[in-house]
Amino acid sequence: MSPHVEPSRDGAIAASRALLSDGPFLDLLAERVSHRTESQGGGNGPAAHAYLEESIRPELEGMGFEVTVHENPASANHPLLVGARIEDPSLPTVLLYGHGDVQFAHDDEWAEGLDPWVLTRDGDRFYGRGSADNKGQHLVNHQALGQVIAARGGTLGYNVRVLIETAEESSSVGLHDFCAAHRDDILAADLFLGSDGPRLAAEVPTLFMGSRGAINFWLRFHAREGNHHSGNWGGKLRNPATTIAAAVNALVDKDGVIRIPSLRPPQIPESVRETLAKLPEVVEPGAPEIDPTWGEPGLTHQEKTLGWNGLEVLALEAGNPESPVNAIPGYAAALLQLRYVVGTQVLTLKEDVEAFLTEQGFTGIEVDVPHEIRESATRLDPDAEVVRAAIESLTATTGQEPAVQPNLGGTIPNTAFTEGLGLPTVWIPHSYPGCNQHAPNEHILVPILDSALGIMAGVFWDMGEEPARWFSSKEG
Repeated sequence: MSPHVEPSRDGAIAASRALLSDGPFLDLLAERVSHRTESQGGGNGPAAHAYLEESIRPELEGMGFEVTVHENPASANHPLLVGARIEDPSLPTVLLYGHGDVQFAHDDEWAEGLDPWVLTRDGDRFYGRGSADNKGQHLVNHQALGQVIAARGGTLGYNVRVLIETAEESSSVGLHDFCAAHRDDILAADLFLGSDGPRLAAEVPTLFMGSRGAINFWLRFHAREGNHHSGNWGGKLRNPATTIAAAVNALVDKDGVIRIPSLRPPQIPESVRETLAKLPEVVEPGAPEIDPTWGEPGLTHQEKTLGWNGLEVLALEAGNPESPVNAIPGYAAALLQLRYVVGTQVLTLKEDVEAFLTEQGFTGIEVDVPHEIRESATRLDPDAEVVRAAIESLTATTGQEPAVQPNLGGTIPNTAFTEGLGLPTVWIPHSYPGCNQHAPNEHILVPILDSALGIMAGVFWDMGEEPARWFSSKEG
């Protein structure tokens, strides 16, 4: 046992938090940020392999993991790392997850004095690409785990597997296939635990158990070739722009209420409604003012974004808005996005929308779903025993009850773990909404890092104390 780690829950938490001020945490984070693991462009392979081999492998091997880097089944540029620390095959297993890739840095758009590949402190902020999304977050989890291993004398009382992918910012290409292929061997587990995305607010410890799904689709109407003078032909030619606008309104009304029955979700389960009712209303600085008349009537703001579906228009195309002319366009289109919760039927979206528009009297409109649906909606029941255990753990560590979101409003690759691996999923994020992830000046907050290191040490300790609670929610 490390001499500086007291063999107790409080000792593990104190040792984990001390890594930020007196330990190697910031040096490790700086080294990780320095890897230019932008996954969207070609040629990411060498940087991704370097990150996994130089940053992740030695860290995990130092804690007793056996580590293997695997080729991605769908992309040579996006390898995956799997680590395993098996104390006893008969013990339950938790699977930890993170992603080592980042969004494009846009180096020249960062504030003066900041380099996306150099960790830089300014007050309570550490700037650097990947500091929040996601290198800093999985570093917190691994380092906290190490302190708990030391505090428990090298024996956790459960097994740990780690999966690090390098394609999350590229739609997690290959992840779903990899998980499905290794469900019963190198990724076999009883619980998934990940950290990504933001807390509800910086000062509010947060849990979420899934995410809404997302699917984009086009409505296209091609009436004729070319444009025709509105004075000579207006009133005699069907206008595609008017037709598309009317079709959009048939699907979703002027207040954002979904009209097509097949795209409306089931009623919100009572356990989800009760959980959402406990969430505090948080107004981030600079956030737009919420429109209380927009969206499904009778729902709270939290229910609208976390418990219900949203159908939004992302783009409209007709004529030449930059230089309009007096002509009826021959073509128009609208791009819509459905964000949806568990229970929504989306596999037949194209056919359902086409049938609905036909019923409403529209002809000639093409419904185009350009991408395969990979990320379905996921949600672990807030009443699951592992959720109650996590709530109690975070409360015991921080002194405040965490915000519990049944699912994110956005979308993460959670179906790889719920469907591909058949696991209950719990996420404990270590960032906040204003971290500028995906944008210039990405950063992570010192107070959140301090809090998160303590939270995760508490979680890993509690798993060993009450494994029946933490590992009891997996369905057969």
